[in-house]
Amino acid sequence: MTNALFESKLHSLPLIARGKVRENYAVGADRMLMVASDRLSAFDVILDEPIPGKGALLTKMALFWFERLGSIVPNHLTGEDPLSVVAADEVEQVRGRAMLVKRLQPLPIEAVVRGYLAGSGWKEYQEHGAVCGVALPPGLKLASRLPAPIFTPATKAEAGAHDENIDFARCEQLVGAEMAARVRAIAIALYEAAAAHALARGIIIADTKFEFGLDAQGRLTLMDEILTPDSSRFWDLATWREGSNPDSFDKQAVRDWLETAQVDGRPWNKRAPAPKLPSEVAAASAARYAQACERLLGPAA
Repeated sequence: MTNALFESKLHSLPLIARGKVRENYAVGADRMLMVASDRLSAFDVILDEPIPGKGALLTKMALFWFERLGSIVPNHLTGEDPLSVVAADEVEQVRGRAMLVKRLQPLPIEAVVRGYLAGSGWKEYQEHGAVCGVALPPGLKLASRLPAPIFTPATKAEAGAHDENIDFARCEQLVGAEMAARVRAIAIALYEAAAAHALARGIIIADTKFEFGLDAQGRLTLMDEILTPDSSRFWDLATWREGSNPDSFDKQAVRDWLETAQVDGRPWNKRAPAPKLPSEVAAASAARYAQACERLLGPAA
């Protein structure tokens, strides 16, 4: 695919880490350049076919939310131009798809907030009537709205592994009781503010995850990306019905295709390498990302 960045390769900055979607580069000892590629991962496998424009859309959405939610908690943005720290021949790799951020000490948890039952939360509710130790009323269905948003933390998995859902007691063990309570309160406040904004634009934020770290002064700080289709479950309000999976604004079209894809005449085993993604499936995913961005960043319906 043309005009897609599968992988950034900056020679002017030291590479810290290469993730499923992002590359992080050191900018001195206290800052970091986060570059969002157009890579797409599904079932923890990176596909060979990128989605043109995806990295720029994710960055645009994250920057929007950081600004809109800045009154709730500080974030890691420095306010500096990412283009100011790269060489002239690297500018086009970075333009529109990078954030220059403070380097933080990350907390070892994912702050997941759920407003609706879906995914692993739905499976856990069916088995236990609770999600991550949070008891829920009987009789809820797939995609049911919860009485109130719940905090369902997870551990941060190593590369290639799955995050593990944990209860609040385990969260307290990992970060301390006071910090766990602060993270829970702030994560729910962020979710509620974002969900209200999205709902006015015809999008349900079913669930999302936040990441936090501590700055040099020990202040709790929001980091990484927030409230994008890669870190959240966005549903179309117009098609939402309890009891079924609503249309989503993410890579669900890709996941659905992969679930039926075959390799050498057999169903794909969800291990690398992934089957070659048809261009029409990639285009459908790109269109959903773009539609979510347009709705969320535009005026209310």
